[in-house]
Amino acid sequence: MTAVKKVALVTGAGSGIGKHIALALLRHDYSVVLAGRRAAALEETIDAAGAYGAQALAVPTDVSDQASVKALFEAIKARFGRLDLLFNNAGIFTKSASLEEVDFAQWQASVAVNLTGAFLCTQEAFKIMKVQTPGGGRIINNGSIAAHAPRPNSVAYTATKHAITGLTKSTSLDGRKYNIACGQIDIGNAATDMTERMQQGILQANGQIAVEPTMSVEHVAKAVLYMADLPLDANVQFMTVMATNMPFVGRG
Repeated sequence: MTAVKKVALVTGAGSGIGKHIALALLRHDYSVVLAGRRAAALEETIDAAGAYGAQALAVPTDVSDQASVKALFEAIKARFGRLDLLFNNAGIFTKSASLEEVDFAQWQASVAVNLTGAFLCTQEAFKIMKVQTPGGGRIINNGSIAAHAPRPNSVAYTATKHAITGLTKSTSLDGRKYNIACGQIDIGNAATDMTERMQQGILQANGQIAVEPTMSVEHVAKAVLYMADLPLDANVQFMTVMATNMPFVGRG
């Protein structure tokens, strides 16, 4: 008998880290559901996978909208009948601003995408994972270095990423009875289109502008694959993968 491929869902799969993780999972013999707001970007990710793209399903999704998330998981059940891995990756950076000048709409957008989106996807993943055969599954949350230490003028992003750590812990605890494991990867300065500004210089805690080191996003992909491939009786609860010389340890 042919073994059934594991099924993974990657949110924010149209660009950046999500795109690279989706490609790595496809090449690692997963069937992968790609979720994101831009259908064209999801299709570009599938095209980049070459022959492995036959194992992919693109589902345009707004993770901040409950109905959209429910439709995503209905599509997963209809196509694959199960879900083994959820990588909660979708997130946004809103405009840099001092705390007292943060636009309320941008605060709400950050919470809706970065936190509520991860919660909604986790909730729907539980509903599938706890009843499927074999039961259980794994959820990996993309935290960020910001889950530990803020950058200046980033209160909305930092607050939501700190909240992701709480979501990770609660998911780990509540998932035990269903054999659902949950861990968090905190990534620092992976080189993607979203971190290009690091090469131009970025505001530091002391008020100076400095160019920061970056690392290849492929190192992040390898780390996520390691976490994903563990048996469900083992879990990486928290992992930090960062450019060695970035200003995190000793930040500020």
